[in-house]
Amino acid sequence: MINDTKQTLRAGFFRRLAAMIYDLLVAVAIGMCAGLIMLICFLVLFESNIINKGGHEHFMDLMQASVVYPMILQAWVAFWVVIFFLWFWRNGGQTIGMRAWRLRLFSTNDKPFGYGRALLRLICSLGGLGTLLVLFDVKSKLSLQDRLTNTEILILSKEANHHASWKNIQE
Repeated sequence: MINDTKQTLRAGFFRRLAAMIYDLLVAVAIGMCAGLIMLICFLVLFESNIINKGGHEHFMDLMQASVVYPMILQAWVAFWVVIFFLWFWRNGGQTIGMRAWRLRLFSTNDKPFGYGRALLRLICSLGGLGTLLVLFDVKSKLSLQDRLTNTEILILSKEANHHASWKNIQE
């Protein structure tokens, strides 16, 4: 629930979009690092003959011919991108982009905002498309994911955006 010390102005579409673009850049960087780590692991396993080479001389030939290894790689990258959003939403209510734009996620009910609700919020956002609802819901400025997970995105004052002012964040 929102306490009285926070500014209670809900974020509009363009401010949310700016934070989403910022977070997209961070998520891409996380995905690239995670992918690089997995590719290096696959390469070491390939060169050590732990992975069946399947008649391929080069590792990238195996990756292009295989269906399984690219799927494992994509699942690994997706896992780390999902963890990025879940961890930041659950531990502080802000992703890096949300912090830059002074936005914060709040629960609109008394239930704690746990990882399950954060995952539901991520799924319901439909890759950001759920935020388009804010354009049509000018009065309440709630996105699809806000409505389905009983949350809202509020604009914080500069003072409220500092970590030092956060007490009992998601309790």
